Amino acid sequence: MPTDIVIPTVGESITEGVIGAWLKSDGDYVDRDEPILEIETDKITVEVPAPVAGLIKTGAGEGDTVQVGAVVGSIDESADVPAAKQGGAKTESEVAAGGSGASSAKSATATKERAASEPQPPASASKNGAASPSEDIRMTPLARKIADENGVNASTITGTGPGGRIREQDVIAFMQKGAASTAASKPVSAAPAFQPSPRLDSREITRERMKPLRQKIAQRLVEAQHTAAMLTTFNECDMSQVMALRARHKEAFQKKHGVKLGFMSFFIKAAVSALESYPLVNAQIATGDSGPEILKHHYCDIAVAVGTDKGLVVPVVRNCESLSFAQIESALVDLATRARDGKLGLEEMQGGTFTISNGGVYGSMMSTPILNPPQSGILGMHNIIRRPVENPDKPGSGEVTVRPMMYLALSYDHRVVDGAGAVGFLKHIKANIESPESMLLGV
Repeated sequence: MPTDIVIPTVGESITEGVIGAWLKSDGDYVDRDEPILEIETDKITVEVPAPVAGLIKTGAGEGDTVQVGAVVGSIDESADVPAAKQGGAKTESEVAAGGSGASSAKSATATKERAASEPQPPASASKNGAASPSEDIRMTPLARKIADENGVNASTITGTGPGGRIREQDVIAFMQKGAASTAASKPVSAAPAFQPSPRLDSREITRERMKPLRQKIAQRLVEAQHTAAMLTTFNECDMSQVMALRARHKEAFQKKHGVKLGFMSFFIKAAVSALESYPLVNAQIATGDSGPEILKHHYCDIAVAVGTDKGLVVPVVRNCESLSFAQIESALVDLATRARDGKLGLEEMQGGTFTISNGGVYGSMMSTPILNPPQSGILGMHNIIRRPVENPDKPGSGEVTVRPMMYLALSYDHRVVDGAGAVGFLKHIKANIESPESMLLGV
């Protein structure tokens, strides 16, 4: 009797999801625990593994909304394991070597006929018979896309995901090490396929269902606008000292810690220092037995906004007050990579006490970030632009110099944080960024 494919429980507050993609098609043979479909919920995207090995039969389509516990397909355990899963058919010479006379010839002929009827590997496969990056290799969809686009032979990559699955960072690391030169080459001069421009007089309209994650984002943004007394204050900071410090030490930092030294770790450390000086920015309103209460956090769990192709997610770096620059950078790389792969767990996006959003990576010069409820503060970073300012080394002189400047924005809940505290918080961030040595020394 076939075994049902059941939508698993992925969190106490999640009761349904949408089938984002079937990773296997009807009639495919799957191994036990091999990922077979992706479920998109209003918080995370999760992979559903095969409960048993066998031939898969889908019972629901991509885009369908399904409840937790629903049956969306089945797997036939009685199906024979394909030859490809058993290591492939023997060659004619191997069969001939195992016997003699007419029986050997008959076996060889049968093997040859069977091999001729089986699909042949694509031309891009390696000489030793390894499959191309897009076939029969356990990879995330994004990793598969990157490998295929860059002609990387995925069979030579060691996966670091669950069960040895190849993830996006595995492919990127492989390419960065120069190993991609062993993959099949791609013509670089080939022109992209021609796509006609849309007609200027077209009035076509398309409809696309809003994904659960986007629905949740919309709900939380509206909630923040309706429940908090939100206000934004602005300042600017000179990035000269941080940029110079980073330029001097980035190579040694990466060599020692295996991760790049970015700007975000400086801002997280600056935020930690500011949160310790202005603890109400790190607090939130809660409902107590006798009425509203202010919860003051004595730790800094900082959420960092990450843009993905499915929407904005905000994973949390825990206890930033006790982490080094290297530990923060490593955590950021890991969280951002898994966010874009859809591999974040629900617990990794809950419980933040403060949020930082870097719109500068998209070219934003100024914005008013919206609070991440129930938090009371969010810091917006923006792009770095060289522009004329008064020489900070000669205040009051009227001398103008060109410096790399960044606008900063702090949106805060005025119910918890007064204007003076918000302005002081942002000035503290500015002082730490413009004089990073004082932040590093804790003075």
